Amino acid sequence: MKMLWILAKKELRDGLRNRWIAAAIIVLGTLALALSLLGSAPTGSVKVSAMDISIISLASLSVYLIPLIALMLSFDALVGEFERGTMMLLLTYPVTRWQVIIGKFIGHVLILFIAIFAGYGGAMIILTVFTDASLDGWQAYLSMMTSSLVLGAIFIALGYLVSVLVKERATAAGTAIGLWLVFVVLYDLILFGVLLADEGQLIGQQLFSALMLFSPTDTYRILNLSMFEGISHAAGIAGIASEAGMSTTLLISVLLFWVIAPLSVTLFVFQRKEL
Repeated sequence: MKMLWILAKKELRDGLRNRWIAAAIIVLGTLALALSLLGSAPTGSVKVSAMDISIISLASLSVYLIPLIALMLSFDALVGEFERGTMMLLLTYPVTRWQVIIGKFIGHVLILFIAIFAGYGGAMIILTVFTDASLDGWQAYLSMMTSSLVLGAIFIALGYLVSVLVKERATAAGTAIGLWLVFVVLYDLILFGVLLADEGQLIGQQLFSALMLFSPTDTYRILNLSMFEGISHAAGIAGIASEAGMSTTLLISVLLFWVIAPLSVTLFVFQRKEL
């Protein structure tokens, strides 16, 4: 445990010193505050709480920025060390290869925790001052923050997988950008394009829902927009998740699988990788 914490602290320091990551965290916090201010504005005659609107907005923001920050942290976590020659030096110390991966993972997740706590914590203060949220609203907000951290952990694990498979840092950067585009932008476009072309002939609701689970960002979005009744009504998807057989337990399990699977493959490859 001591070695894991030493490695985690090193990654935490290095990550917070990275100007690009610091800039991305500042952008996340600024946008979260702006969306919370807009969400706390009067909502007219529509019976939608400001908290629900803010959660929907922040969940949408998380889908774009959290994976980007996570991939910026992790894409060169291994290949960068190999290029600089520091990985061989690190492994001369009394540390095992799995400790290197898990230690880095803990450190990077801590950076994301700080980013989410700072950005969304500031937004929470605004919502506390300007809204009269119910207990369910606060539970939904904390669930959104927690699931955002899990979403970040997924893309950290995917970044590690890229980093252990490629041989050059530039290749890792390009592949990480490709992963972000696929899961955040292209997958939904392709899925909806296929759905429109199919015109309901082959792809039913069950199959469409199953295909959405192949994207961690879609799973995250469905979880946050369907877990609580007020938010699901505000988002216009009330009952859709339950009708499709996507329970909260299933959605959480899928997100955890997306963390464990790429991290396990990374450990497997790294254990057998020649230095």
